[in-house]
Amino acid sequence: MDRAAVLAAWQRIGPYVRRTPVIELSAGDLGLDHPVVVKLEASQHAGSFKARGAFHKLLSSRLPEAGVIAASGGNHGVAVAHAARTLGVRAEIFVPTICGKAKVERLASCGAVVRQEGAVYGEALVACGRRAAETGALAVHAYEDPVVIAGAGTASLEFAEQAAFDTLLVAVGGGGLIAGACAAVGAEKKIVAVETHGTPTLHSALEAGKPVDVPISGLAADALGASRVGAPNFELIRSIVAASLLVSDDDVRAAQRALWRELRVVAEPAGATALAALLSGAYRPERGERVGVMVCGANTDPASVI
Repeated sequence: MDRAAVLAAWQRIGPYVRRTPVIELSAGDLGLDHPVVVKLEASQHAGSFKARGAFHKLLSSRLPEAGVIAASGGNHGVAVAHAARTLGVRAEIFVPTICGKAKVERLASCGAVVRQEGAVYGEALVACGRRAAETGALAVHAYEDPVVIAGAGTASLEFAEQAAFDTLLVAVGGGGLIAGACAAVGAEKKIVAVETHGTPTLHSALEAGKPVDVPISGLAADALGASRVGAPNFELIRSIVAASLLVSDDDVRAAQRALWRELRVVAEPAGATALAALLSGAYRPERGERVGVMVCGANTDPASVI
């Protein structure tokens, strides 16, 4: 996985994804004493960056008559369902029982067959694998497929074209978004990983020196709830990522509310996790350092934020 692969993905998916907006915030905005630039990938088709990887996988593959199948905490499934509907193929999505109601409803509205199996993402993935073997549908993995990762990397490539920043803060679940960021801009930007205390898959892997299983809990568990960071992702991530930070659920809620209060942007917990590192002080930029933040998802009940 390298920048060339991400550039190729960007060209392939261009007609199918949005060029999402960037907002430059001055010192004093969001209560910060330094400027920050945020990319609203939450306004992407299907409500998250995941649409990029889903479209890239489907456009790069021979699509069987049985269609496509995926396991997801919610966002990846919505993205695969959206891409499948756009391209005229059947989609079957497995989600765990912790998946939020808003995401389940969104999946159904995209015309996908939705199956809730297992308490966490890993259990839904096992069920999805069994079903894929039965049907012959194309399996679209949420974060361990290099084709999907290349698509995810286009968000960071696009961000770097739109705005000047030195450091990029990225939320981590299974590691697809941050692995894509490493491939796309890791040679020129400082990349910082952010997770919650309840979803520390990358943080734990870095401490152990390899991917390890971790218990998942908390506010962002549906979207950041991979029990283990992707193995190929980890090899790329650990060679490039400058720091791995943890934030609390309260920090994430505060970031969600700040995005709504200041920008009128609804972000799901995972979408606000990277910003939470700045607002909580978990990440403190040096003088003159320009920070970019990826607001990566919005699939939540707006009432939970507003």
